[in-house]
Amino acid sequence: MTTILQIEELTHTFANGVTAVKAVNLQLGKGEFVVLAGPNGSGKTVLIKHFNGLLQPTKGRVLLAGEPITKNLLLARQKIGLIFQDADSQIVGQTVTEDVAFGPENLCLPREEIRERVDRALQAVGLSELGHVRPHTLSGGQKRRLAVAGILAMAPQIIVFDEPFTGLDYPGVIQVLKQIVDLHQRGHTILVVTHDLEKVLAHADRLLIMNEGRIVRDGKPEAIIDEVERFGIKKPYGKGRRVETMTWLT
Repeated sequence: MTTILQIEELTHTFANGVTAVKAVNLQLGKGEFVVLAGPNGSGKTVLIKHFNGLLQPTKGRVLLAGEPITKNLLLARQKIGLIFQDADSQIVGQTVTEDVAFGPENLCLPREEIRERVDRALQAVGLSELGHVRPHTLSGGQKRRLAVAGILAMAPQIIVFDEPFTGLDYPGVIQVLKQIVDLHQRGHTILVVTHDLEKVLAHADRLLIMNEGRIVRDGKPEAIIDEVERFGIKKPYGKGRRVETMTWLT
């Protein structure tokens, strides 16, 4: 499998002296579906903020397609999309359409290409009919899908979801899970960050466990699932048995 994102000896120490990430080495391959699990405070969100340069490491580096992301942060932020659990914090437009167009407009793309990217992204997440709507009136699940559309309009290779099911009711969970699975099936590399394996592990190729700033386990879900409770993570019912996509999504 081709490696597209590589993390080398990454350490992040905050100004107050707290080291949140400690010498992490990690590779993501093209087309993988990876779950990164760990208890609250284990360093998961701090780690992923380094993927496209939102945070800079104290030590170590991040490589995209073999090149340090610091050589071209704009490209890294196009190719690696981060979707955080607070969808409201990522809303910048007055309408759904304007919100999705924000990223491509900042790339100074031709107007016609922006329109085409926005139309494709809204269609992909099932929000085409809501383009004129004010984003803050959307449901929680719709806001997460809007955040996905904004990332899709940038044509990313990797999409990272940080606790994507937090605060959602069951229909919202199903909407977002369907979107994640669909994106993977279309060829995107997916990383889902969570402390709750129940909803998503059945669809993962690989499970990472993070604890106290380090990646402490990395492998096939079925190979390491019996260890998760050692690290303060709830073990899924049925040991993460894979459920057919349509069972979840209908």
